[in-house]
Amino acid sequence: MVSSFLRLAAVGSALLFGGPLLAGESTPTAASDGAQLDRGKYIAQLGDCIACHTAPQGELMAGGLELSTPMGTIYSSNITPDPKTGIGAYSFEQFDKAMREGVNAAGQNLYPAMPYPSYAKMTEADMRDLYAYLMHGVPAVAKDNREAEMQWPFNQRWGLALWNFAFLDNTPFEPQPTRDEVLNRGAYLVQGLGHCGACHTPRGIAFQEKAMSDDGRSGKHFLAGETVEHWQALSLRDLWTVPDTVQLLKTGQNRFATVSGNMAEVIHHSTQHFTDADLTAIATYLKSLPPGENDLPMPAVAQAPAAPPATLFSSRGGLGYTQFCADCHRPDGGGVPGLFPPLAHNPSVASNNPTSLMHITLTGWKTAETAAHPRVYTMPGFARLSDQEIAEILTFVRGSWGNDGTPISDKQVAQLRKQLNPQFNNSTAFETPRLANLLAAANADQVVRGMRLHLQTKELLPDNVGNALNCTSCHLNAGTVADGSPFVGVSAFFPGYAPRAGKVITLEERINGCFRRSMNGKPLPPQSADMQAMVAYFDWMKFNTKPEDKVPGRGVGKVDPAIKPDLANGELIYAKQCAVCHGNQGEGLARADGTPIYPPLWGDQSFNIGAGMARTYTAAAFVKRNMPIGFHEQFPLGQGGLSDQEAVDVAAWFSQQPRPDFPDKVKDWPNGGRPVDARY
Repeated sequence: MVSSFLRLAAVGSALLFGGPLLAGESTPTAASDGAQLDRGKYIAQLGDCIACHTAPQGELMAGGLELSTPMGTIYSSNITPDPKTGIGAYSFEQFDKAMREGVNAAGQNLYPAMPYPSYAKMTEADMRDLYAYLMHGVPAVAKDNREAEMQWPFNQRWGLALWNFAFLDNTPFEPQPTRDEVLNRGAYLVQGLGHCGACHTPRGIAFQEKAMSDDGRSGKHFLAGETVEHWQALSLRDLWTVPDTVQLLKTGQNRFATVSGNMAEVIHHSTQHFTDADLTAIATYLKSLPPGENDLPMPAVAQAPAAPPATLFSSRGGLGYTQFCADCHRPDGGGVPGLFPPLAHNPSVASNNPTSLMHITLTGWKTAETAAHPRVYTMPGFARLSDQEIAEILTFVRGSWGNDGTPISDKQVAQLRKQLNPQFNNSTAFETPRLANLLAAANADQVVRGMRLHLQTKELLPDNVGNALNCTSCHLNAGTVADGSPFVGVSAFFPGYAPRAGKVITLEERINGCFRRSMNGKPLPPQSADMQAMVAYFDWMKFNTKPEDKVPGRGVGKVDPAIKPDLANGELIYAKQCAVCHGNQGEGLARADGTPIYPPLWGDQSFNIGAGMARTYTAAAFVKRNMPIGFHEQFPLGQGGLSDQEAVDVAAWFSQQPRPDFPDKVKDWPNGGRPVDARY
């Protein structure tokens, strides 16, 4: 379920109350009682009125939201009770006619994208409560409506009366005696106020929904899935278990999927506010519908984390996934519960129509903001990757961990890219190496092994790693992220003078310094096959770098050491921004079986006091540019977002927490120059 209930479905709603206002006999003159206003507010949430009639940073229901359509541009209307620019002069009869028949107070027919065929199913009591709320529960806002900019012939409305004659059934919902109260309530909400079919039911040649309910011969089309605004609105028939569907509608995520696209707004503004009884009714009704003709089976039992695919490190798609996706979605495709969605057995991933998967990859994604999950996580868009790269990665994803999706071609990606025209900031001079290109190296086996040793250090070298960290804990995405301590060009600077050692050191010595300090472990023999594989990986990323060159994005940048840390604020920032991945006590995040996900920041399983990250301003520079991940749109991890002061505060707080000692600390900086933030 990855689309909204169709922004286009609000096109008519945007024009719903436009034009001259005609006062009627039933215009209310006194406020309704509080109970009715509460019911009306809830009905407005059931119908998701706020999503289209409130512009970003705009006033409630005052309109102004721009809605782009193939027919032109619509601007949502003011539906506050302002008598001149809003709906304050509407009688109930005029309001009811617009909602049920698609005819506004000026006698104009509304475009059928407005879901009035669904709203026609509303009971009179619900309609009156909604009317009362809009008239007396919403503050009046004097804001002029903006005229629509529709192309010819769509700006000619006379034909809409014929459309209504052919397709509109304004009969209110009738409960079926063969269904119990829960099923009938669910059917009423789904078919009527929820207007789920506006997105999830296929449309005919005249833009009509092929079915408005599950009744009759056409009922098989109801909620069978449709492509909407370049999103694939999945079939809702025979959906997951009832509790799983309730959880998704309440929180924006469940054990199988996380909503994205405009559906995140629907969850935020609408479904999270539904009562548990109504959510259960909706989920029960959807589960009662037989599967559609082309539906993939919806899983009912959560799968255990799968083993990483055999092609993870031997295919271009697998290496692309490893570099750009695995940090959040994990090598096993299991995601991170509560943070990043699983890709294994995810319906949007394996769907017969991969439009949503390509859309998310090109433009990015955000979680729904709900009471259960108030923090919004972000996936940046990957439009800077080539069509071929995206096709390779998504084909790998659709064929791994039990997914059975068909391959995606670069032509499919190119076509959607042209339609979406995604934009991205490409101002950096840093050239992101592509791990997929490792396979073309003359020593491919060796450099792939070297990459894996950086990525899976603890797993592959358990005798040398003394904590729960890997090289990639500090060198993000196996050393390929700008300002994330990347390996690009590094080997060109070795042998080189190291102030901490007070002498010229080799690259092998520098690597072993990380083993002894950051990973609190034991050095690798310099001539061992694994050490030489790690060096070969560095050499592969040397490219054309010369010792005198300045490599863009090298290291982690700088933070002004004159900034004084506020430890109390650092503790607050840690709790708000860092603990979700690194644990309340700095213990890191792991699966139930103990498999590490994100590294500990202090304690016995973290880096020791000899590590560079134990220094406040080094840690602050890293945090400033790289933490937290999933925070905004920065490529490739949505990383960063803290101010310099915040980074210094939180780095000072966690770097000074208890951690292992470093026995050889007395040998450091023998020639002087000890940094002011060193731990010893």
